[in-house]
Amino acid sequence: MQSITYSQLESGEAKQLVANHKSFEIVGLSGRMSSAVALIETVIENQDLKCRVYLYGRVAAAGASFFGGITGVAGIASAVGMAAHNLATFNPDYEIAKHKIDNKLSVNYKHTD
Repeated sequence: MQSITYSQLESGEAKQLVANHKSFEIVGLSGRMSSAVALIETVIENQDLKCRVYLYGRVAAAGASFFGGITGVAGIASAVGMAAHNLATFNPDYEIAKHKIDNKLSVNYKHTD
């Protein structure tokens, strides 16, 4: 998978990748994750494509919290929220995974041509 940096995203390199329906990563985002998400969402939506943004690892975290007490309630609420989000962004062209620990985004094209 090709990797680009935040400055390459700002310079428009992602436009060509999205136009060609490529999957890629945006790396080295320390402190710029939110603005990178906004930029890549704009690039995708300007090409009349849909995207879904999610936090990488969230499903595992929600599942692990089902096992009791207040964390069980939080896990159920989290799972309900994820289901609602997935319905609202049904059948996206791209999925954008936020990797908070690695300071990167994975931008994955979901349809085969």
